[in-house]
Amino acid sequence: MEEAKVIINPISPDKVAESPGLLAYAHTAGGAVIRPEDKGKITGRAVSAMREQTDMQLSQLYKQMQLLADQATAIRHRVEVSERIYAAQMNFEPVVGHTYYFYTRRNGTDVLSMIGPTEWGRTFPFERCLATVRMMADHTWDVQYHDVSYNE
Repeated sequence: MEEAKVIINPISPDKVAESPGLLAYAHTAGGAVIRPEDKGKITGRAVSAMREQTDMQLSQLYKQMQLLADQATAIRHRVEVSERIYAAQMNFEPVVGHTYYFYTRRNGTDVLSMIGPTEWGRTFPFERCLATVRMMADHTWDVQYHDVSYNE
């Protein structure tokens, strides 16, 4: 029988890896370049993106809060004006959806009237027309301010 040929590897065993596919770096001259990741750079980008996103969300929430605060202020103001109108002299029962006129007399008292400031004729009996008002369904008043004296 023939004797088995012994193959001798010309590369030194110190320069050959046993499992080259599991190495964290290229094991041949033509292999892909594998660089270790810069953990600080990755973290920095992630934190920057996270801050940009959360700043945008916080800005949106702030705008929503500001809108709600403005709406609450408008409602509170409407209630205050409504209380002043209900404290004024009125010789009729206001109807929801109708427009009225809010005047102040020379003595400082308030009057709610169905007659507009240009409908009084030659003599305007009040010091000022403060506003045109319309009663809303919740019995508060939608107010359009004038604050004009018609005697001047």
